[in-house]
Amino acid sequence: MMVKIWGRRIVGKGLRLVLRIAGRVYVPGSRLEDAMRVARRLSAQQLACTLGYFHNWLEPQRQETPEQVAAVCRQIIAAIAELPGQAYLSVKAPALAYDAGLLGQIAGAARDAGMLLHFDSHEPLTADATLACVRNALAEGAAVGLSVPGRWRRSLADADLACELGVRVRVVKGEWPDPMDADMDMREGFLRVVERLAGRAASVALASHDPWLVREALLRLRAAGTPCEIELLHGLPKRRLLALAREFSVPARVYIPFGIAWRPYALAKAADNPRLLWWVVRDSVVGLLLSLRRLPGRT
Repeated sequence: MMVKIWGRRIVGKGLRLVLRIAGRVYVPGSRLEDAMRVARRLSAQQLACTLGYFHNWLEPQRQETPEQVAAVCRQIIAAIAELPGQAYLSVKAPALAYDAGLLGQIAGAARDAGMLLHFDSHEPLTADATLACVRNALAEGAAVGLSVPGRWRRSLADADLACELGVRVRVVKGEWPDPMDADMDMREGFLRVVERLAGRAASVALASHDPWLVREALLRLRAAGTPCEIELLHGLPKRRLLALAREFSVPARVYIPFGIAWRPYALAKAADNPRLLWWVVRDSVVGLLLSLRRLPGRT
């Protein structure tokens, strides 16, 4: 038992070291300006951006209130309004305590800026409360988006509702399993949601770094004439996905998360996915080499 515990500690320290080295690739920083630096660079490359704030929920003495999170969301809207293209804000309704007043303020700011307000997905038990927030934001006159995970039993019904409401749908594999069907195949679930949306949804974003899966989804959506795009997570490899976007003549955008809680979130994902850890290591090396090339006196 002690050997296992010490082994986990060693692996954990190794992952933390890798993520510290990879900071410039995976974690723009804890401040909005850190994320905006990345967003401006991507905009110059003709890539649209999504910004999402990971509030501090780990340290009890520094936990942020829903009011503080809402203030950051409004700051994001004001900041990304300057970007070319169709940048938008992605929010986490639980971080706002599903507060109708706070969400109304954010939705109003997004509406006035002509900007989409998107709601991320969380555990299955948060889905109904998040859908209530979607309805409230629509009532405020905002353009709204919703993430629908492929690995929940309820996802097809949620996809139907999204089509009825006319909201943009971001299809994701999903971080949290369905307690009623924890072993559901995420690829199959993802494509089932895509097929349910094809020909019916106002617009669909495919949020995956799985080239095979994105290709299959694009074939279905394009055949049905459904507007769609590819949405990538900042820091993960995107060359093959951008090639798919060009092949299918669909837009691509990058989700840029920032905030204190993003680093431990990335650590957990890396620990659960050896392939992701390899991406982190590889991209860290590439990032460091590029940084060295940009040092003064080097060509």
